Amino acid sequence: MVVLATKLYIGGDARDRAQGSLRSLVNNDIGDLDVEFDIGIRHDDFPSVTIEGPDAVAARNLLTEEWGAVTDQFESGETYVGTLEGWTDDGFVLDAGREVLIPASELDLGRGSPDQIVERFGLVQHMPMRFVYDPDGSRLADAEIDRLYEWTRGDGRVNVNSATRAEVRATVNRAGHAQDIITVERLGLLEQSIVCPESTDPPGLIASIGQYLPAELRAVVP
Repeated sequence: MVVLATKLYIGGDARDRAQGSLRSLVNNDIGDLDVEFDIGIRHDDFPSVTIEGPDAVAARNLLTEEWGAVTDQFESGETYVGTLEGWTDDGFVLDAGREVLIPASELDLGRGSPDQIVERFGLVQHMPMRFVYDPDGSRLADAEIDRLYEWTRGDGRVNVNSATRAEVRATVNRAGHAQDIITVERLGLLEQSIVCPESTDPPGLIASIGQYLPAELRAVVP
């Protein structure tokens, strides 16, 4: 079994659709291997994938590489994935199966409080983030820091939670902005990043699509 480092935290019909989307994504990842799988959702909203078959080990490794895996065994200096559950003046709080605090002094994302950093980089709750574990004070992984800085060097983004990639695409189309975006990147199962061209104003896009999405939306403005 592998527990994916992404969360399914919505309810009702939207939850059923998201679970169906997750099944399709997992099948895309490992469907060519000789395995059978079943997906369950843990009490803490992390999906667990039970895999059986001759290629089970390879399938678990592929899913871990694609999504990150939640584990109850942490080794100092190793990289893991946690979901961004909140932030305070003390730093970022990640959920990696247990609470992990990334102290403000270890964020390495420039000046400002954690709240200001969240706004600057357009971070939304529950988005998966990579970190290096240390029992005396974990830190964001270098690859994660590089990814966030790369966002600020582009032409702009709108980050969204509580919606699948297909739902975000459909919302952009419904709002008449299909020609105003480049693509929608998947950050997690329910966290997406709308990549904008130079001609699109990310805050303006939020104003246009926000009425259609019961979600948290934040802009990344270069």
